[in-house]
Amino acid sequence: MMMQATKRPGDAITVVVTAVGALIGQGIIRSLKLSGLDVRVIGVDRDPNGIGPYWCDAFFAKPAIDEGSDAYLDFWKDLLRDEAVDLVLPGLELDVLFFSRNRAAFPDLHARIVLNDPAVIELAQDKWDFGVELERLGLPAIPARLGAGFADCVHDLGLPLLLKPRQGNGSRGIAVLKDEDDFNYWSRKSKDDFLIQKFIGSDEHEFTVGAFGFGDGTALPPIIFRRKLSVAGNTQYAEVVDHPVLAETVAKLASIFKPVGPTNYQFRMDGDTPYLLEINPRFSSSTSLRAAFGYNEAVMSVEYYLLGRKPSAPDVRPGRGWRYYEDYVVT
Repeated sequence: MMMQATKRPGDAITVVVTAVGALIGQGIIRSLKLSGLDVRVIGVDRDPNGIGPYWCDAFFAKPAIDEGSDAYLDFWKDLLRDEAVDLVLPGLELDVLFFSRNRAAFPDLHARIVLNDPAVIELAQDKWDFGVELERLGLPAIPARLGAGFADCVHDLGLPLLLKPRQGNGSRGIAVLKDEDDFNYWSRKSKDDFLIQKFIGSDEHEFTVGAFGFGDGTALPPIIFRRKLSVAGNTQYAEVVDHPVLAETVAKLASIFKPVGPTNYQFRMDGDTPYLLEINPRFSSSTSLRAAFGYNEAVMSVEYYLLGRKPSAPDVRPGRGWRYYEDYVVT
């Protein structure tokens, strides 16, 4: 599935990046700056006092209104039209959902929006439903229970257990349950609907994989990181690895789900079995790290959505990367 070109190579482009006050949006901007493209970056974020405006050529704060309202939709239509935006790169899952569920509202505008397949976006919203779909397809699915008590969960899944919100991203709201006290405490404390999963593998065997999809069941060869997570649930440390089992698994998943654009797969290995934790059908927190090793999903999106051509397989460099805090001071 190819996009019709609206720009030619070398043309100046105007892009909107959302959630520029947070990690993913900033990673998209960093990726664009690595590209050498003639690009004007417009940032959008709820917080006008965050660091986001300082990373962009222009900045617009989201209005303090219901994002399901007509007025919010009009904010976006006006912004994309008034600023002659060529491409929108959503850096927040809520923004992906907003644009995906309002696709019909934007057909007459010049701007292209980097969105994955709508069915994949919706399926990824619920971890329980996603696990059920994996089972239906005959793929390895982490054993899980919904609404079961401690004794039943231990009988079926063993200890330790993992409590996960059905919705949400990263590792937010996830708790390891080592005994009945943990089970009772986190069950009461969790404000969202949750499921209980079998604890699979170990922290040393967790992987995050990026593969740019073309919507026809094919995708670029993936970039595979062995990673460690921060307390916030984002990638803190990443090492580029060659992992034929995961590469083959991602190719199979792409053939089944047919994602389009930036797509992130989270895995844990248990022995030789790859268990898919989730699919993020969007830019992810590892976007800037991937770009640093040669897998620049922001540039791929420009090529695919604006220039109407499939990006070529990048030359991924080996190496390791860390995340750390840095001060940004304005006087």
